[in-house]
Amino acid sequence: MTTVLPRSTSSTAGRLLSIDALRGLVILFMLLDHVRETFLLHRQVSDPMDIASTEPALFFSRTLAHLCAPVFVLLTGLSAWLFGEKYAGKSDVSAFLFKRGLFLVVLEFTLVNFAWTFQLPPSVIYLQVIWAIGLSMIALSLMVWLPRAVLLASSLVIIAGHNLLDGVHFPVESALHVPWAVLHDRGWIEVSDTLRLRTSYPLLPWIGVIGLGYALGPWFARGVDVLVRQRRLLIAGSAGVLGFVALRLVNGYGEKPWALGDTLPQTLMSFFNITKYPPSLLFITLMVSAGLLLLLAFERVQDRRWIRWLTVFGSAPMFFYLLHLYALKLLYLIGVALFGLNQGSYFGFNSVAAMWLSAALLAVALFPAVRWFSALKARRRDIAWLKYL
Repeated sequence: MTTVLPRSTSSTAGRLLSIDALRGLVILFMLLDHVRETFLLHRQVSDPMDIASTEPALFFSRTLAHLCAPVFVLLTGLSAWLFGEKYAGKSDVSAFLFKRGLFLVVLEFTLVNFAWTFQLPPSVIYLQVIWAIGLSMIALSLMVWLPRAVLLASSLVIIAGHNLLDGVHFPVESALHVPWAVLHDRGWIEVSDTLRLRTSYPLLPWIGVIGLGYALGPWFARGVDVLVRQRRLLIAGSAGVLGFVALRLVNGYGEKPWALGDTLPQTLMSFFNITKYPPSLLFITLMVSAGLLLLLAFERVQDRRWIRWLTVFGSAPMFFYLLHLYALKLLYLIGVALFGLNQGSYFGFNSVAAMWLSAALLAVALFPAVRWFSALKARRRDIAWLKYL
């Protein structure tokens, strides 16, 4: 069967193919991590990044998933700039960002949260990555009116400076507790006796990341020479990785210290055990830099067939996100119904290898549906709501 590719994969649009390919790659890392959260919870104690209780294979599987949120948010900003290049400009970009941001927030409260909890009405609503992307898009709908230099500087200040606020907290009775829980202090918001909100993804640093992505948009303009763009990606990505290593070696600002372990894997686990909630300067620096280097790599190998398979996943990210959450929940319920709970309170696998195999099989199984929806989006541009997925 001939693969139907998204429209951005034509030979004259390698800059767009690389974006979709990168988005597709991190979607598969996300799938792997959500398989872990569904079928391997019993293996991670309380945290898969706890080096005292987590095996290296599980730790580094989770570390791969760290790429997902920073790359998604960065590419959201970059795609917003490309949207403005294609259409009328900042007014269209601002309106689209605001409407799609609201759409994502509504999705988080409804279909996404239900996929995680299967509870209606919910007692807990987890405000996670879709919420953070939605609110970041709303913030960017205002930021796009700033001069590019001001937008870039503001974004870098937020990314680099928000860790100065780590020690700021407000008690529940304070009027600032709720806005600060949303912006920077991961915690609980008590809505009523029967409903709580968990701000899993504090917003402030993600505003910096989406603004940075938008500011990098001119690198991907139609008239920019490919070699110029690739050189910029190489310099920026390499400088970011070197900056991460330098800051991490001195156990400096905004991050818990690392230490030498008894073995090389333990030392590496400690070194790369960086903070995601909220994302520290070092977390964002490493993950965004890796994303830029991957964009460069995908541009250079864009004619490979496996790249084009990745672009199918990357061309319909929200559709895939919802589809895989409900597929995982259904598979879990089927497993429990057929085999019962085999891991204490959970049904699950016994190995990290089984987790990887299951993620690969599920990606293959879901591919036809994602390919169909990607082709539908490309074919039916007259259906306005399709562009929100």
